[in-house]
Amino acid sequence: MREPEFIRADWPAPANVHAVTTSRRGGFSIDNFASLNLADHVGDNPHQVELNREQVRGALELPEEPRWLMQVHGNVLVCADKISGPIEADAAWTSTPDVVCAVLTADCLPVLFCTKDGSHIAVAHAGWRGLCAGILEQTVNHFLAAAIDPAEILVWCGPAIGPDAYEVDGKVYHALLKVAPRSELSFMPSGPGHWKLDLYKAASEILTSLGVSEISGGEYCTFSDQRFYSHRRLAPTGRQASLIWLSGKPSAP
Repeated sequence: MREPEFIRADWPAPANVHAVTTSRRGGFSIDNFASLNLADHVGDNPHQVELNREQVRGALELPEEPRWLMQVHGNVLVCADKISGPIEADAAWTSTPDVVCAVLTADCLPVLFCTKDGSHIAVAHAGWRGLCAGILEQTVNHFLAAAIDPAEILVWCGPAIGPDAYEVDGKVYHALLKVAPRSELSFMPSGPGHWKLDLYKAASEILTSLGVSEISGGEYCTFSDQRFYSHRRLAPTGRQASLIWLSGKPSAP
């Protein structure tokens, strides 16, 4: 077993905002779940999952156990402070230091948010179903309800399946265009009734339409990069986590 490997968010966030995505390396799981699987719902050995979570907590020196969600590809956003047990949701937010927001992915897009002053953070699980359900709109609308201007929001898109590997059919194409017409720019025809979908671009188009313009990330492909779990490459498989938390008082970058 090696030390865990992490992808640090590359964005102009304040110093008190911490954001990372785990890789599949450095854990205790075996076979399809090798080795740092953090999901307890995919058929992996529960004891090994707990060891993996302990490994991540220690390596990142997390202030607490991440507030894990029961993700359902929907549009429910919850306050991470209030999570005390299993809850169905696909996004979480907090403005409280040391509360760790988390989503699990294995091709879907993790979208991390923070304000430029480091006072507010969120994370969303955004596959095509989540994009159609409006999970990004729900998350941005929460910031607006907190009187935060979209121009003050920073976004980092973590590792997800890349457009070269993500072929979809007409069901996905028409569903996404129905709710987000600008997402047509995210599709590239690949054959009769099929398209290659750029999840990063689709998310960016939706965020831009909501007034969020400072968007980073999008350079990883979970399917082609063996450091990550990919449901399309191998199923069943594990999940990597994207984590975001605040430390101390808000500070300038």
